[in-house]
Amino acid sequence: MTFLIGSGAGFSGDRTDAAIPVVDELIRRGQPSALVFETLGERTLAAAHRAMRDDPDAGYEPLLGEMLAPVLRDCLDHGIAILGNFGAANPAGACEVVRRLAEQAGRPEARVGRVIGDDIRGRLDGLDLAPWEAETRTLPGNEALISANVYLGAAPLVQALEIDAEIVVTGRVADPALFLAPLVHHYGWAWDDWDRLAAGMMAGHLGECGAQVSGGYFADPGVKEVPGLATLGYPIIEVEADGRLVVTKPPGTGGCVTEWTVKEQLLYEVHDPANYLTPDVVVDLAHVRVRQLGPDRVEVCGIRGKPAPERLKTTVCYEGGWQGEAEISYAGPNALARARLAADILRERLAFRAPPELRQRLDIVGHASVFDDDDGTMQRRMPGVGDGDYRLRLAVEHIERGWVERAAQELLALYCAGPAGGGGVRRHFQRRVCTASYLVKRTDVESYATLIEESRHASLAN
Repeated sequence: MTFLIGSGAGFSGDRTDAAIPVVDELIRRGQPSALVFETLGERTLAAAHRAMRDDPDAGYEPLLGEMLAPVLRDCLDHGIAILGNFGAANPAGACEVVRRLAEQAGRPEARVGRVIGDDIRGRLDGLDLAPWEAETRTLPGNEALISANVYLGAAPLVQALEIDAEIVVTGRVADPALFLAPLVHHYGWAWDDWDRLAAGMMAGHLGECGAQVSGGYFADPGVKEVPGLATLGYPIIEVEADGRLVVTKPPGTGGCVTEWTVKEQLLYEVHDPANYLTPDVVVDLAHVRVRQLGPDRVEVCGIRGKPAPERLKTTVCYEGGWQGEAEISYAGPNALARARLAADILRERLAFRAPPELRQRLDIVGHASVFDDDDGTMQRRMPGVGDGDYRLRLAVEHIERGWVERAAQELLALYCAGPAGGGGVRRHFQRRVCTASYLVKRTDVESYATLIEESRHASLAN
């Protein structure tokens, strides 16, 4: 029988009601199924470690309760496995939240599985680390190290399902591995059945970003129309035992599943379509065929697989000093000239009020910001419209918080020591976490699953 995998989230901060219609449809269809919450990126992993550094009880997905509570009881009652990387930097803390949610839902006996093994920060000195091909930064000393997390594959997640976990909590795993695991568990695919593993990984790749494959992040009015974005339906991936895939979404929801949405997601973040590296298989998309079967139903076939890589990607987070930003608005007649004057004043002030190693950037939002460089080249060259509504933004970075605060204070001083009509100043400071990507030997990483309630585990080399 076809296995169904629904997406409940595609990133940290996603809609917290997204999983409800997905679960309703999984229940209605009554087929073997799983629900995946993918909430972790490199940026969010770094933010999670920063949060855990400030509060040891934090560090997991902050919206975990809001995402899971509306569907947890229904999933447990209907045998729908839940898998999520919402553990982030603190999977143990996330497991406790899940257990409390299960108790509140009247299912205190729910079996919560935890995947362990991605955190290798205590072992870095003894590992053979190779920089990722695009990595240019050198690893700092241990005094600056915050975390090091390996992208685990699907094997420990499969193990969690084999020991009867109903909810599987992970930290850093490859995003599509969350989808591959229930397929391997259900169909019994071998770990060297490369074509089927590749198909399962691409089922995950298509579903891992949530609504991106069903019309989210696709709409461009007048060019690519997407109906019902306010009630966007998140994807359900139908996977056959031979690896054939169909992408769809719950009926009655907004959005669309078309050849175009599927093709965009298929190639999203894929460096080499013939050699897409994942922990469990190297995926070859050179012969993929995408075909519209009907409204909101798209078939994907022709996916091939190659043996898994010998090394696994590792994200290393380390202290990066402080960053801050400050903003002020200028509106009305001649507003752009006033915003430009304010930017010039700040550049001149920071030239003699701040140390030379202070990194800075000045944007004029509404005129030149996203596409400008740190030197403001576009800002100076573009004529712009003089009247309007503009917001000057200063961003700075330094190893010491004091210099960051002083730079932001210079923008605050523009209230009276700058052009006319400035207002709405806001300032924000935070410690900066830098990330670097390295590769570790697969044989140096050991991962396993444990069932929280019974504290039983079995080691599993990844």
